Amino acid sequence: MKSPLLSLPGAVPAEGVDEGVAAHYGDLFREQRALAEGTGFVDLSHRGVVTVTGDDRLAWLHLLLTQHVSELPAGRATEALILSANGHIEHALYLVDDGTTTWAHVEPGSQEALLAYLESMKFFYRVETADRTADTAVVYLPAGSIAEVPEGAVVRETPYGRDVFLPRDELESFAAEAGPPAGVLAHEALRVEQHRPRLGFETDHRTIPHELGWIGSAVHLQKGCYRGQETVARVQNLGKPPRRLVFLHLDGSEVHLPGPGAEVRLADDGPDGRKIGFVTTSVRHHELGPVALALVKRNVPVDARLMAEETAAAQETVVEP
Repeated sequence: MKSPLLSLPGAVPAEGVDEGVAAHYGDLFREQRALAEGTGFVDLSHRGVVTVTGDDRLAWLHLLLTQHVSELPAGRATEALILSANGHIEHALYLVDDGTTTWAHVEPGSQEALLAYLESMKFFYRVETADRTADTAVVYLPAGSIAEVPEGAVVRETPYGRDVFLPRDELESFAAEAGPPAGVLAHEALRVEQHRPRLGFETDHRTIPHELGWIGSAVHLQKGCYRGQETVARVQNLGKPPRRLVFLHLDGSEVHLPGPGAEVRLADDGPDGRKIGFVTTSVRHHELGPVALALVKRNVPVDARLMAEETAAAQETVVEP
């Protein structure tokens, strides 16, 4: 779905999964600094929006999600996962309930598969699910923003800022009042700085929540009764995940930024050393310079010097080995 805000001055379209909104508006670092200072907004109107209504909605979602939501207070933001039977991550939902409806935004294009799964699990519960992507746009306001939210819009407030579920036909008028726009590349740079994983970026077909630090924030360990729960409990109580998320400070003298999938090796092993991980997201940060998130084998020493392709990298622990 192509955003009307691509017509704003300087807008450069994003590519890949974020196609449909602006990558940036002409000055990536200025946009990052504005967000870090609590001004401006990010157009995330390409993201999928799903709602669940009905008297049983929270009790029903509680049975399907990794998060404890049966008593979720109105207005409280949370996030949750849907796992496969083997405990691998299939969906990530960013949730808020407004007292009558549970709203979630999800990765672009993933809402159809998510709704198909939810519909298959309705049984006798009094719930209705809906794809609201066509009529609802998500915009992000950074922490500290004093931008006014239109009356009636649903807000998901987190320590990192506010996700606003906005009627899509109000997107342009909101943009005119919300301050300077920032593209998704600025949003991604701050996400990487904050060590926050993203489905489809830090995940592959075999990722389990422990590898990314999603235990606690998206997975509640004192609840059961959801698909994949056995794997979560077994790894938590009896073992360690095979991989762990790390934050990489990349050599700033290199012009090339190692992209997603770039092989990570131990620097001491040289260019022919065995692969011990791969880059998941790499960005140029306005203060930190080139940085990245990567998945590496759990037993890689936390003080080991690494190479991401040909670029030297110092690691910072996100998930403990």
